[in-house]
Amino acid sequence: MKHLIIMICCCILYCCTPAQNLTKDQPSTTPITTISTSSPKTAKNIIFLIGDGMGLTQTTAGMYANGNKTELEKFEYIGLHKSHASDNLITDSAAAATAFACGIKTYNGAIGVDDNKQSKTTILEEAEAKGMATGLVSTSTIVHATPASYIAHNESRQNYEEIAADFLETDIDLFIGGGKKFFERREDERNLTTELRQKGYIVTDFIDSDLLNLNIDITKNFACYTSEEQPLPVAQGRDYLPDVTRQSIEYLDKKSGDEGFFLMVEGSQIDWGGHANKADYIISEFIDFDKALKEAVDFAEKDGNTLVVVTADHETGGFAIQTTSTMDSLVTAFTSDYHTASMIPVYALGPHAKDFKGIYENTEIYFKMRKAFGWGEMTK
Repeated sequence: MKHLIIMICCCILYCCTPAQNLTKDQPSTTPITTISTSSPKTAKNIIFLIGDGMGLTQTTAGMYANGNKTELEKFEYIGLHKSHASDNLITDSAAAATAFACGIKTYNGAIGVDDNKQSKTTILEEAEAKGMATGLVSTSTIVHATPASYIAHNESRQNYEEIAADFLETDIDLFIGGGKKFFERREDERNLTTELRQKGYIVTDFIDSDLLNLNIDITKNFACYTSEEQPLPVAQGRDYLPDVTRQSIEYLDKKSGDEGFFLMVEGSQIDWGGHANKADYIISEFIDFDKALKEAVDFAEKDGNTLVVVTADHETGGFAIQTTSTMDSLVTAFTSDYHTASMIPVYALGPHAKDFKGIYENTEIYFKMRKAFGWGEMTK
């Protein structure tokens, strides 16, 4: 009898089990959430931010020095890219930026050209051809290797005057950076500023304009020289990158209408701190770059149609945080005053951000951005 009673109780408990505890073969009235396997929507806009020389340790040191927080923590999808050039395991900024801009491995020093020194179309030029708005912002000269690789085609990154002349060959909507002298005080005596104005550009500079309040006319293309040659470090008074990033995004968004925009923003001088083996220089430049990231992230979160991608061209300095460090007092060291071959983090947020997971060559970033724009397949 005792065993019979136990069996009856077990049957009653089984029959009264809530729906969520039923076996997989039994129906349930609880709604089931399914994950769509369809392709995500295309991105209307892409904001591509490059922290030059910004390896994982540069990011870590900057984060700790910034109260243990960084905008990069908002990026759900993270990958790693292999940074080597075609001719060297240690890339320079020119070969790396050309990989991002054109989807090709090339030799160190190459600007928008392949190993045979043949010009390759850049993603910025493709965007222009499709009627999109385009822009470049940098805390170096605007003719420096990273920004140059999106708009110029030259066998050597050192040919600054030739690179500056290439800005007349593409109707880029906006560019902001240093290097005024390469447009105006040239060996060939051309005044590229005058030529830009003849093309309909508004051209201003650090003397005539408040960089924190540019009030850009969206009916015109716009150029601003932020210094005669190289801009100052943040520690010496440069303060424009976050504000200029915000203003550039607002300008391109309004000007592009339904066509969308492509904007590349470079925090150039993280790299220079690595070359100088100065941790404070790296950290102050990272924090400034992080503020620019916030402007891009804030816009993307409100817009819903913008892909934000953040990476570096390479790591600089072999930067390390030593064992005696605390979060409030970092003890650092360097193994080099040049670049290293470390893989580089890639952070993505927005439409197609998931595509940036994994480990891949730096050239893949170009193809992933094209895919996000919905431009279709392209032979690699």
